[in-house]
Amino acid sequence: MKKYICLLILFATVIFTSCKKDKIEYSNDLEKSLKAWTDFKSVSNNSYSYITGTVSWTGYSTETTIIVSNGQIIGRSYIAKGRKDDQTALVILEQWQEDINSLNTHNNGATLLTLDQIYELAKTDLLLKRPDVSISFEANNSGMISAAGYVQNGCQDDCFTGIRIKSISKYVP
Repeated sequence: MKKYICLLILFATVIFTSCKKDKIEYSNDLEKSLKAWTDFKSVSNNSYSYITGTVSWTGYSTETTIIVSNGQIIGRSYIAKGRKDDQTALVILEQWQEDINSLNTHNNGATLLTLDQIYELAKTDLLLKRPDVSISFEANNSGMISAAGYVQNGCQDDCFTGIRIKSISKYVP
């Protein structure tokens, strides 16, 4: 009897695990990227910075740098560029820096997330299969995440929901 119960539990575990995996686009790529992240996290003592940003067809762009030390966010900086009035060249429209004592004191800029939180968000939301979206995932930062998100089918401009990470580097204070 115990043998049958163990087999039943094993069977249920296999079915549950496969069904859960089937709900995530790019699950194998995400797992490989998560392994690269785990290795980097260990080597860097969970101290790193990453740059995320946005780009619009109008030329407007932003970059936010998040600094993490020993797993805790300790800084954030932001720069926004765009065209002002009738200028053809891009100019800085906004720029600021926050330290550990002033985090979240500005409205613009990327949300304060560690890479652990970003990977979790990718797994639980951004890469979930949906019938009405195109999902994308990239791992161009030495195997670590560089893009995860989706675009609503039929959307024409600036429709990406998710995160794009330009670079990830070890943080040394």
